[in-house]
Amino acid sequence: MPKRIAKKARPSAAKQAGLQAATKAPKPPRARVPRSAHAAPAHAAATPPPPALAAGAPAGPPWFGSHLSIAGSMVHALHEAQSLGLSTVQVFTKNQQQWKPTPLDEGVAREWCDTLRAWGWDAGGPTGRGRVVSHASYLINLASPNDELWEKSIALMRVEIERCEKLNIAFLVHHPGAFTTSTREEGLGRIARAYARLHKDLPGFRTCMCLEGTAGSGSNLGGPFEDLRELRSQILALGVPGHLVGFCLDTCHLHAAGHDMSSVQAARASLARFDELCGLQHVRVWHLNDSKGGLGSHLDRHDHIGMGCVGGRGAMPPAKGSPAIVQTPTAQALATSGFAAVLARFASLPVPMILETPKEDAKEARGMATTDRADWTNLQRLRGILDASGPAGAAERGADANNRRPPKD
Repeated sequence: MPKRIAKKARPSAAKQAGLQAATKAPKPPRARVPRSAHAAPAHAAATPPPPALAAGAPAGPPWFGSHLSIAGSMVHALHEAQSLGLSTVQVFTKNQQQWKPTPLDEGVAREWCDTLRAWGWDAGGPTGRGRVVSHASYLINLASPNDELWEKSIALMRVEIERCEKLNIAFLVHHPGAFTTSTREEGLGRIARAYARLHKDLPGFRTCMCLEGTAGSGSNLGGPFEDLRELRSQILALGVPGHLVGFCLDTCHLHAAGHDMSSVQAARASLARFDELCGLQHVRVWHLNDSKGGLGSHLDRHDHIGMGCVGGRGAMPPAKGSPAIVQTPTAQALATSGFAAVLARFASLPVPMILETPKEDAKEARGMATTDRADWTNLQRLRGILDASGPAGAAERGADANNRRPPKD
């Protein structure tokens, strides 16, 4: 995930038109984003469930979500997710650029938890604690050889876990860390010992910490599958229960790290290799992002679904002078992309699948119709892949849900 989603380039009107043109799903009436997407109600306990749930639609998978802003109040992210037709959300629980964040406001926490409870988002799933995801601060480096930075990182991770516990957030995603001036082996050991410290310091915590696969640039750990396998193995060997240690896989990071996700066949092979080394049953969260960087580029640059090297566009650069977003993906390209392989394997499982694709800035988004939002269009592209798979795809996903449901330990 990019370090600052908010700093993504603002799409021009032409880009927005191209993004919208790619959506094949029927377009609902153009309506301004409901005020509830930007302002929390006075009494969150009375907050109605999202329209899909209120209409009696199943509350089960697929759990599509997006990383959304908590500016103004944390509950704003929940209402924005509702307005976009999402069924989960990922957030920072605080300013992710601060080592010493402001304490969590009790009223904000209560409003957030009441809304989760009203919508049923705080229950079920592989851990029994629901579907909501938090992303930890990028300041944290649990692999650091510098003792002062390592201790600060552990302290900040402790705050992240405590906030997730208070907010009934089931999954905490974080990048493993960078070993910088030490070695890979030393870095892996530092991360494992940090986990053991946190488990000792926070007895009884229930938040599942998810080691995120990275693009593998420089000394950043988590690009090779072997890193993730050894990390989880070392952490469990130090006494941390297995149900508290999961993985988060990112389609962009996988491809950039050298795990081919450019087609259904290639992605199936990459997932099979991960399964052999790490176990797909331990994947608790997916980040669904296209990749601006090619295979093995180690470039962590996210793109809209279908616009990069994962969505079938890697061999088709945009025409000279034409914005990349205008080069809209075809249904066939998406149906044969790496995203199709991921959805075939996971769409029927209780696993949050989070968009971290480029977004409009907050001021621009407030003036846009919901169906013009980038998140909306990316969501329709993912749903279109599921629709294109037809009965055979649904049968495959159903069989996978029965055979590969993530265990609780």
